[in-house]
Amino acid sequence: MTSASKTIFITGCSSGIGYVSAQTLKARGHRVICSARQAADVERLQSEGFECLQLDLADSLSIQGAVKQLVEMTAGNIDALFNNGAFGQPGAVEDLSREALKNQFETNFFGTHELTCLLIPLMRRQGHGRIIYNSSVLGFVAMKFRGAYNASKFALEGLADTLRLELRGSGLHVSLIEPGPIESRFRQNAFAMYQKYIDPNQSPHRETYRAMEARLQKPGPAAPFTLPATAVAEKVAHALESQKPKSRYRVTVPTHLFAWLKRLLPTAWLDKILVSVE
Repeated sequence: MTSASKTIFITGCSSGIGYVSAQTLKARGHRVICSARQAADVERLQSEGFECLQLDLADSLSIQGAVKQLVEMTAGNIDALFNNGAFGQPGAVEDLSREALKNQFETNFFGTHELTCLLIPLMRRQGHGRIIYNSSVLGFVAMKFRGAYNASKFALEGLADTLRLELRGSGLHVSLIEPGPIESRFRQNAFAMYQKYIDPNQSPHRETYRAMEARLQKPGPAAPFTLPATAVAEKVAHALESQKPKSRYRVTVPTHLFAWLKRLLPTAWLDKILVSVE
């Protein structure tokens, strides 16, 4: 248990990082309010003893309704927000329609931004707050066939970095968490989006897509150095509880490795490494 319990709102808690972070922080004595997009997941989380709201980050009315409920539940006293809700849209850049990109950004970027901006005034009135963004190693290095997700996370990092500068001295702290491969349902959800928006038969990358389909449907970890979601939850706890939270928390060997390589290598050399990553 922590010496000072805090109230934190977490998006995307149906599984994976959001779910495990909610469990971890609740066990540490914090008041955790979850959200999930599907009503069935909300009911399941509530049956497990969580306070949980239904929230679709791609829907502005849903965001506004959830914030209204959140304010009523907490009397407007919200210490922290963990922006975790997101998904990955696979596909080559040339195969991504405008609709596919918009769908990716509505959840990963625009919805996250709207939610954050609705909660900042509450934190300002308190004189303190923690805003934690779940980014990715793909928020600072790009990997092929992940262009939509890369772009959304690059954008998120730029926004978070700017917000951190603008909130300096306000008592509000902004942290980015940058995981590499983590055990979750991320690949299953990505495969559903792949099926929805990508037609491999009309693409020059059709053979590559066949291998991608196998990887996305492979059970268990599909990448080396995959860590359990608890590795991220530990960083979330530090960002919430520390008197001096870090601006960035890197999780998994690939994140640390690519951060180091990006600082040291010329772009052409780094490209040779990245083009070999599946």
